[in-house]
Amino acid sequence: MIVVKVGGGTSLNIDAVVADIVALRAKGTELLLIHGGAQTTNAVAEALGHPAQFVTSETGHTSRRTDRRTLEIFEMVYCGQLNKMWVEKLQVTGINAVGLSGLDGRIFEGTRKDTLRIRVDGRRMVLRDDWTGTVDKVNVDLLKTLIDAGYFPVLTPPGSSTAGEAINVDGDRAAAMVAGAFNAEALVILTDQVGLLKKFPDEATLIAAIPKAQADRFMEFAEGRMKKKVMGAVEALAEGVGKVIFADGRVDQPISRALAGAGTHIS
Repeated sequence: MIVVKVGGGTSLNIDAVVADIVALRAKGTELLLIHGGAQTTNAVAEALGHPAQFVTSETGHTSRRTDRRTLEIFEMVYCGQLNKMWVEKLQVTGINAVGLSGLDGRIFEGTRKDTLRIRVDGRRMVLRDDWTGTVDKVNVDLLKTLIDAGYFPVLTPPGSSTAGEAINVDGDRAAAMVAGAFNAEALVILTDQVGLLKKFPDEATLIAAIPKAQADRFMEFAEGRMKKKVMGAVEALAEGVGKVIFADGRVDQPISRALAGAGTHIS
């Protein structure tokens, strides 16, 4: 099993990803797809008069502030516009795709963080009415039932809290948990850069290989969204995934290239 996580950058080559999925499946490769959609969500939220807000936790990690209205916009874009775009593109190729959020059947289930401790200008604050959470459990039985019946699951956040509430979960870390639950051979994370860079944004400074025992030490080179991706990689490896690859999702055959050695390989 190869788990593929496609980021939410608008520069990614979606048609190339779809074509590569078709080609790999024709060779007998078993795949699972998880997608994001942060940039599109930000644009839609701005247009709707509820622009995205980002906060920094006490541990220094930046994340989206998810009040209830933001969660509704998030669901509209991720579960509606983007998930059905992926399903349509795959259906046209003959792949019987089924689009599901992590909330459906509690595919991604975890703990809701209804309060967040953050820092603003050096001051500690507590945010309430927050709808973010973690992915602690994956409904593997549901996914295997679909796969065994010939369907191709296309997954996206949000997830479900233990109480059944919709929660905004990080897509990369959700993908890590899915890959771990399936004992995946590899987790391929497609982004809008060639891999993890030692000196962002200089693509000539690509870090091609990282020993898995040292993966968390490379967090210092992760800029912006790459921090969560490195966190997801560390979690995936801890869950028993064979390797994690950060690769360029803007090129032709992005998954095949990644599996053949392109990008940053952590193993």
